[in-house]
Amino acid sequence: MDEDDAYKVLLELNSKPLGLLGLVQIAGCSSLAAYTVWALLLMPGFRKVPLKLQVPYIPANTQQVSNVMRLLKGRSGKMVDLGSGDGRIVLEAVRQGFHPAVGYELNPWLVRLSSLYAWKAGYHRQVSYQCKDLWKVKLNDCGNISVFLAPSVLPLLESKLLAELPDGARVVAGRFPLPTWMPSDIIGEGSNRAWAYDIKSVREAVKSKQKTEI
Repeated sequence: MDEDDAYKVLLELNSKPLGLLGLVQIAGCSSLAAYTVWALLLMPGFRKVPLKLQVPYIPANTQQVSNVMRLLKGRSGKMVDLGSGDGRIVLEAVRQGFHPAVGYELNPWLVRLSSLYAWKAGYHRQVSYQCKDLWKVKLNDCGNISVFLAPSVLPLLESKLLAELPDGARVVAGRFPLPTWMPSDIIGEGSNRAWAYDIKSVREAVKSKQKTEI
């Protein structure tokens, strides 16, 4: 169907009352559009990782991004967003003076979209979006981490962060807290809530717990 045909169909729909069949047809088209977005933007990255490590793409809203930055206020150095999606947290991080600001995202379409947004904002030379599996990247030199991931992968993420991050690092989790760590700070309400964790404090708490269990 070309552009003129589509326009004629829209005019015809607009001039007639919608019956049950019309509603079903519109719902079908909407479902097809949603599947197309899934197939083109989300599925390519999901094919590359085991099912239990897959994380759906849900973009952070303005308040969520703001809460991450508030919990990182006064800090500097390298900032990394794990599963960076469309790159909005990394983009805001570079605006706040973090350098380098890096996003790791497995889906190549979202990496391209992130780069486009950064270019439009004039920060394309100051951010880095890398098409990499977050489970395979090394975090030894990262001082600031943000994560907006599904609860199912957070226990595994705790182990990775604890093994790799330096003592001075701070991790900010959005939407869902890290399951066994005690946060240093919490802000926001509901789905906008964010939790900050200082790695040195987390390590000390883990060591203390291990001693009591011996």
